Parts: sequence; C-alpha cells; structure tokens
Amino acid sequence: MLKYILKRLGLALLIIVGVSVLIYMLSMLMPSDYIDNQTSAAVQNGSMTLDDVQRLKELYGLADKSFKGITTSYLKWLKSTLSGDLGFSFLYGKPVTKVLGEYIWISFFIAFFSYILEIIIGIPMGIKAAVNQYSTYDYTVSVFAMMGTSLPSFFLSALLMNIFALKLKIFPLQGLVTATKVFVADAHLAVLADKAWHLVLPITVLTLLGIGGVMKFTRTNMLEVLNSDYIRTARAKGLSEHTVTYKHAFRNTMIPLVTSLSGMLPGLFGGAMITESVFAIPGIGYMALRATQQGDIPFIMGYNMFLAILTVAGMLLSDLMYMVVDPRVKLS
Repeated sequence: MLKYILKRLGLALLIIVGVSVLIYMLSMLMPSDYIDNQTSAAVQNGSMTLDDVQRLKELYGLADKSFKGITTSYLKWLKSTLSGDLGFSFLYGKPVTKVLGEYIWISFFIAFFSYILEIIIGIPMGIKAAVNQYSTYDYTVSVFAMMGTSLPSFFLSALLMNIFALKLKIFPLQGLVTATKVFVADAHLAVLADKAWHLVLPITVLTLLGIGGVMKFTRTNMLEVLNSDYIRTARAKGLSEHTVTYKHAFRNTMIPLVTSLSGMLPGLFGGAMITESVFAIPGIGYMALRATQQGDIPFIMGYNMFLAILTVAGMLLSDLMYMVVDPRVKLS
C-alpha cells in the first residue's frame, strides 16, 4: 500500500507541474492582460502613450510574451511558488494567499451545505427509484432530475430571485449582508443569521442543480446491482426487501458513489462562479472570475493551482476509500 501511495504521489506531482505549465502559457497568451485593461481608457484619451504602457508591462513582468520570455517568467513563478509565495494580486492589491484565505470560506460553506443536501436527498431518491423501476415515482423523479441537470445555473438563479426575492419578498435579492441594517458591535449572532439568510437561495440553486446527477447515478448503479445473481439468492433465502436493498445492494453501490463524490474536495473550495456572480456573493469563484476578466495572472495561477492540488488529493482519497467501503479491494 505504501508503494502504491508513493507512486500516486509521484504521478500527482507530474500532473500538477504539467497543469501549471499549461495554465501559465494560456494566461500569458490571453489577448489582453491586466495592464491593457487598466490603461486602455488612458491610451485612448491621450493621457498615456504606448511607451508608458510598455514600461508598466516590464514592471509587472508582462512585456515579453515570446516562448523564451514566458519560460523565464514561469520558472521565476515556480521558484517563488515552491517557497510558499503565490505572488501578489494585481487586481486586489494583496498577496494571492491572503485573498484566497479571505474569500474561500464563503464558497466553502455554500458548497458544503449544498453537497450535504444533495447526498441526503439524491441518494435515497435514487435507491427508491431503482427499487420501484418503471413506476410512477421512477418516471416522475427521473423527469425532474433531467430538468434539474439541464437548467443553466443563471436561469434557475434568476427564476428563484424573481419569485422569492422580488415577488414574495421572502429572501434578499443579492449580496451577503443587508445594507440597510445596522448591527451593534457585539451582535455576532445577528450578523451570522443575516448572512445565512442571504445564502439560502444560492445554496438552493446549487442543490437543485446537483440532486439530479446524484439521483441518476445512484439509480443506475443500484439497478445493475439489483439484477445480480447474489441479490436473487438473498431474496430466495427469505430476507426482507429492506435488508436486501440496503445491506446487500447499496453496499456494493457505494464504490462508484465514492468515485463520483471524490470531486467534492475541489468543488468545496473552488466556488460557483456563475451562481456567486448572479447573487453578488463575494466568494472565491466570483473573485476568480473578476481576476480572469482583468488578466490578473498571479491570482489566476494561484487559484487554479490550488484547485489542481485539491483535485489530485480528491482522486487519491477516493482510491484509499475503496478499501473502507469494500474490504475485498487491495491496493498494490
């Protein structure tokens, strides 16, 4: 097992380095960078010249976009990254690690509660649909699952905002806190409750979009297991349908479920760019979208490398979890 883990760690290191090279090259080759976006208006009105812009690009390390220049700047970035320094964000005026630390937890709580609700609701729905295959319940939940997975997040967000925020006025429209409310210095619970109330609609959107996928995946794997010979044998022995379904069938369904849920780790910290943007939630996804639009290369690199590391860690964790859900699996 130790040999297997070391091999996977070595492969993970190669993947992360390869991803960093690809992301850095794509970021440097964008049509416009941070300096172009910030100085375009000044160049047009004549307050800055192209020579001024070029000097700023040299100052920020964005001047030389040849293969040699990109390679040199990438090696400098890699050296500083290995020392724990992800660089300084052009857009936010702070170290990238500080920006990540400040805004990532909002996205984490939104994604965490969404994942919990998806699992709690989606898996039992999938099991019941598989047990009652071709029933009215099976067709109904399958249709709603397809509708949920097909809806764009911005459309569902706008729909819920229109119904529950604008018409019914139950939930706030956008933002993380109510701008018209004034909280006293020690009203921590009131501030927390206000933020939680603002996050209900974003969490609902992500949950509705994810339930369908979890339900369909669970249903498909349960149907495959329920048609196995050992399930028919268990029923022939006189075991109850509840025991057959949950003790024998569902336990063997958990292996593919663990695989699908291994992507949870980067999803928890990656943020939901579109949903956070629609609801104006200052999560890490919204901050990353703004940085990408402005060509903030240090933040783009730090954010994407953070997600790459989490993705590789999630894959390794899912491999190790196989032995927990199925003792027959031996890693070598």
